[in-house]
Amino acid sequence: MPELPEVETVKRAIGPLITGNQITHVFVGRKDLRWALPVCLESQLSKAICHAPYRRGKYILIPIGDEQTLLLHLGMSGSIRIYPNRPNLQKHDHFAIGFEGNGWLVFSDPRRFGYIDLFANSDITSHRLLKILGPEPLSEEFTPEYLSKKVEHKTCSIKSFLLDQTKVAGIGNIYASEALFKAGISPKRQAKTIKGKRAERLVPAIQVILKKAIEAGGTSLRDHIQPGGEIGYFVQSLQMYGRGGESCPNCSAAIRVLKQSGRTSFYCGICQR
Repeated sequence: MPELPEVETVKRAIGPLITGNQITHVFVGRKDLRWALPVCLESQLSKAICHAPYRRGKYILIPIGDEQTLLLHLGMSGSIRIYPNRPNLQKHDHFAIGFEGNGWLVFSDPRRFGYIDLFANSDITSHRLLKILGPEPLSEEFTPEYLSKKVEHKTCSIKSFLLDQTKVAGIGNIYASEALFKAGISPKRQAKTIKGKRAERLVPAIQVILKKAIEAGGTSLRDHIQPGGEIGYFVQSLQMYGRGGESCPNCSAAIRVLKQSGRTSFYCGICQR
């Protein structure tokens, strides 16, 4: 599933196309993806003006007119493409909007785990997908002090804690593995032990990894493609994720593989404690 850097990359790419532009065409190919789509999506979007998109966790939010917000969630296999002219829509292109000046945004999702919603701006803080989210890891709220407080009494692994979107929004399996390696912390360590100096190592490690991934356009493993068709080049910088059995870049020990809550963790048993 696309994580914070991939979603941020998409958000930045579509900004120039949609910001301040009027929607002239709307295509809705099916009534549902992961959940049912809003019934009046086409009529409510038609002729509306889009404002600058922003990201919350793994969601892209586009202010529509003065009163509504369009939410896009890529799910497991979703992607957004931009085209200079009206494209020939394909089988898995389930949603598309055309703009004044001929630019198009197309939402494609083969496995249909993504989602599209349209709701009143007044409902943002109470929206079922948004209200549960923890702070953004690149925000001023996410500090070693915040992390130390939140891990108190938590007996789950620190890896599982980082994947809990109610504790911190946007981090997924790839970047949790990379950040824990950078911080020298084992993914098996109980969350409640990540206080003080460990928290002071982990928080900046998370932020450095996320920023570098955003600069590289995210990580392309299976489905992530940038809106212009480019891949995410952070895949070339991965030091742990997907490298089970290879040599640790720090100590040359074999990188270990571990299943945690149904997710695969990659770590160095020597460098990470």
